[in-house]
This record gives sequence, structure tokens and C-alpha cells, in this order.
Amino acid sequence: MSRFGQHNSKGLRQFLGSDQQRRWTAGEIDLEDTDERFESIEQRFKYAERFQKLLRRPQAQQVLELLKLYGRGCIPIPRRTERHYWSVSCLPSTSDKPLVRVNASWMELFTIYADGEGVRARFIVHLSDFTKGSSLLQDRVDETFLGQCAERPEDVSWFFPRGDDIFGINVRGISSIRRFLANPRAMRGIRKFNLTHLNRGRNAYQKSHCYSLADCFLDP
Repeated sequence: MSRFGQHNSKGLRQFLGSDQQRRWTAGEIDLEDTDERFESIEQRFKYAERFQKLLRRPQAQQVLELLKLYGRGCIPIPRRTERHYWSVSCLPSTSDKPLVRVNASWMELFTIYADGEGVRARFIVHLSDFTKGSSLLQDRVDETFLGQCAERPEDVSWFFPRGDDIFGINVRGISSIRRFLANPRAMRGIRKFNLTHLNRGRNAYQKSHCYSLADCFLDP
């Protein structure tokens, strides 16, 4: 039996009890992570050149800053769960050409794209956390709230990925992305969705994990 659960526990339930997860989601507690980091040297070298290529992009410092904010606020015990339960990819080879992408289980959580010499971000969250009255109806999106989460309402747009209770939010510009990540309600929604997928079991994207990006992600 693990310290926090049963033999058949999956994902973060092996490390964190349900009350700890609930209180972390609400911002009531900080979680104690391990100081250790179990790293694959081969995996680090595999993406070192791609990481250097990212550093030459004009958006590089903005990307690293946002990853630090996201890692600090949106993933619980990130050192203990690195790569096996979440991963961050550098310049992944997908048709939408992102700069970086954070995944857990089979799900995209957070993606950063180039937007001219700036950046835009995509958050995948639960629809019900961003609607009026926690509705599952798409026409109940809380547009006023979303507009308040950015420097300018026009910096925020949204879409509806396939699946129940799934919502995609696009935020343009580093100032608006910072503001979105600083909003308590938005942060609760991000954390709740991330826990849903971190609890589903092992990360399917372990092979694309970039340790050089994760250095920044895990920077205290």
C-alpha cells in the first residue's frame, strides 16, 4: 500500500489524498515535493539541440517565463511526477507548430505558440469551470469573466474541443497570459482539469519530454 492510497490507486492518488488535492486546487495549501529528480541523461541529450533552437527564437524568454509560472502554479508535486505523469515538449512536430506543449495522460494541458515576436497560449480546461452556474452548455460561457482575465477582452477567445466538459481558451500576449494565470478562479479551473488527467495514470508522452525545458518549469 502506498502512503496515501491503495495498491490500485492510479496517477497522483498514489501520492496525494483526495482532501490534499481538493485543498491544493482551492489554493488552501502548498504541497511538499521531493528534492530528488530522476533524470534520463539520454533523454536530456535527445532534445538538447531542439532546446537550443528554441532559445534562438525571439519568443524564448517569454516562453521560459510562462513555463515557470505554469509549473509553479498548475502542476502539483512536479518533481515527483516529472515525465511519468506530466511532460513538456520542445518544438513538437505537430501541424499547429507550437513552441512548447505540456501534456498529462493522453491530454494536452497547455500550449504556447509564436504570435509575431510575441506569444499566445492555449489552455484546455473543464467547460463547467468557465460557465455561469457551472453549466455544461456551451452557450453559458461566462464571457464577462473571461474578458476580465486578460489585459484586454479581445485578447481572449475560446473553442469547444470534442469531448464532454472540455473547453479551450486562447490568450494572446504575455501580459494577458500572466493576468490569466494570476486570476484565482482561472487558476482553480486549470488545477482541477490538470488533476483530472494527472489522476488517469501514466503519461503517454514520456518520450517527448524535454528536460532542458523542465529545468525552467521546475525552477523554484
